[in-house]
Amino acid sequence: MDDSQPQAPLRILVVDDDSLVRMGTVAMVEELGHIVVAEAGSGAQALALLRQGDAVDLLLTDQAMPGMTGQQLADAAREVQPGLPVLLATGYADQGAAGAKNLPRLPKPYGLDDLATALSAFMKKLP
Repeated sequence: MDDSQPQAPLRILVVDDDSLVRMGTVAMVEELGHIVVAEAGSGAQALALLRQGDAVDLLLTDQAMPGMTGQQLADAAREVQPGLPVLLATGYADQGAAGAKNLPRLPKPYGLDDLATALSAFMKKLP
C-alpha cells in the first residue's frame, strides 16, 4: 500500500459500559477523522446495533463489562458480521488478556496518541 494515498475513515462501533470513557473514546475517534457508526453501553446493545446491518470496519470494545466481556462480544459479533476486526481496550494487564489472546489490545487508560497508533496499525493491515 502506498502511504501517500489517503485512506477512507474507519467506521467504528465503540462499546464501553462506562459512559464517560465511551464519550471520551467517541470524541477521540472523531478527532482522528474516523466515523463513529454507533456507540453502545453493553455487549447486548452492541450486538443489536450490528444486527441492524450498518457497515462497521472495526469494533472497539472494553474487555471488563458486566454481562458480557469484550472477548465474548467479539465472538458473538463475528457471528453477525464474520471477520469483523476487534480492538480490545483493557485496564488489566493479565486479567484482561485472559481469554483475549487473539485480539489486539489497547491498554487503558489511553489517550489520543495511543488510540491513533492503534488505529494506524489496524489501517496498515487493510488491503
